[in-house]
Amino acid sequence: MTTQVLVSEIKKKQSFLCIGLDVDLTKIPAHLLELDDPIFEFNKAIINATHHLCVAYKPNIAFYEAYGLNGWKSLEKTITYLNTNYPEIFTIADAKRGDIGNTSAMYAKAFFEDLAFDSVTVAPYMGKDSIEPFLEFKDKHTIMLALTSNQGAFDFQTLTTDGQPLYQTVLETSKNWKNSANLMYVVGATKATCFSEIRHIVPDSFLLVPGVGAQGGSLAEVCKYGMNSQIGLLVNSSRGIIYASKGLDFASHASKKAQELQLEMADLMSGIL
Repeated sequence: MTTQVLVSEIKKKQSFLCIGLDVDLTKIPAHLLELDDPIFEFNKAIINATHHLCVAYKPNIAFYEAYGLNGWKSLEKTITYLNTNYPEIFTIADAKRGDIGNTSAMYAKAFFEDLAFDSVTVAPYMGKDSIEPFLEFKDKHTIMLALTSNQGAFDFQTLTTDGQPLYQTVLETSKNWKNSANLMYVVGATKATCFSEIRHIVPDSFLLVPGVGAQGGSLAEVCKYGMNSQIGLLVNSSRGIIYASKGLDFASHASKKAQELQLEMADLMSGIL
């Protein structure tokens, strides 16, 4: 999917909501556990109830790998269902991969070709040759960790190197990599005051923003400092939407929570697109 198509969907839906499909079998409604593939059935119900309110879905790959082959099959069925029924939706494999070049090339093939995701998250610690294999794929996006919302982010990401925080050096350096136009970046919502500096470095890039809701990030603050003329944000919510209820009506409760965010987003982006 091209960035232009993504922006068009944001404009059409008045939303830049990304919904995380992080399925934990101990948290989904009990009646689904009686089905052959409870993970997929849960995802399908959430997708059908919320697709008109969001522009992206983000399965966290760990939540599928944890269930072995069955979990991987559920992931494959989920992405196939999305690509077949809702091709306008931007899909993110939240895998946080990154290794030596030939290994990264295989990761890229797995997520971009075999599973047909639109994007994948990657870790930049190993540098240029670990990321560029992902960037070779046309109309696919590589979402690189920049400044994350977890407490341990301060261990490395904000350390000063050459007079600036390390995450800013990562951003600056990545702009010089081959096909860097295919890069997006992860920036946690709990670091909202840092968005101004980030936008100075990558004014036009899309930012994937976790941490709104359950982790305490403010949507209004993220938009105040991080929004650009094309919106440029994908704000993710996972637990706050998909686990809104454990009853038979779980999907309708998820829809209500998604709509609350969508309406707030529509108000915040008023007059921009």
